[in-house]
Amino acid sequence: MAQPLMPHATASWLVDNTALSFEQIAEFCGLHILEIQAIADDTAATKLTGRDPVRAHELTQEEIDKGQADPNYVLQMSKGPDQIRRTKGPRYTPVSKRQDKPDGIAWIIRNHPEITDGQISLLIGTTRTTIAAIRDRSHWNIANITPKDPVTLGLTTQRELDAAVAKAAKAAGLEPVVDTRLDGDREALIEQLRAEREQAARDAEAAANGEEAGPVEHTAETLFKS
Repeated sequence: MAQPLMPHATASWLVDNTALSFEQIAEFCGLHILEIQAIADDTAATKLTGRDPVRAHELTQEEIDKGQADPNYVLQMSKGPDQIRRTKGPRYTPVSKRQDKPDGIAWIIRNHPEITDGQISLLIGTTRTTIAAIRDRSHWNIANITPKDPVTLGLTTQRELDAAVAKAAKAAGLEPVVDTRLDGDREALIEQLRAEREQAARDAEAAANGEEAGPVEHTAETLFKS
């Protein structure tokens, strides 16, 4: 069964403005009856602003009247206007992040020149004109553009970026790049964990003997002892 676009806000409006039963409201909004009870008692986790389903063309007054007259009546949602779905084109980027786009584009151009302008356009949500201006350094703000990882900036996800890089590398006949940036960090982490384990063992032994433990001296024996 179809549900209203904002079920909790719709439920709040129906509780405040109709005599429908909690069961009817829960059924129409696709919520649990206890959620409706919490909204009615004003104990819901979030204070809700009611949304009129009649004005939203999701419910008619006639349906409400039928429901109020018969507690067993199941409300039927009206067919609202069809939602316009965008299936192609650049992604939407929040206004707060749009100023970061040039930095993200510059990072991709510098680190992954095999990625085409079309792929960057879809990945970042920008125009080919902007990309070309950054490539040839004719962008109006080129002096202030600093290459920054678009994943860190929140312009795309690591999975999407990796997929674009892999696709571009395959199209260009390049070997896939193996990311080894964390190899050194991984080894350092293992060494640190070993040192902490050794120190914990020394502390426990010292406590049992009534002594104060000192720091572990990192020797070949302590680092590689299992």
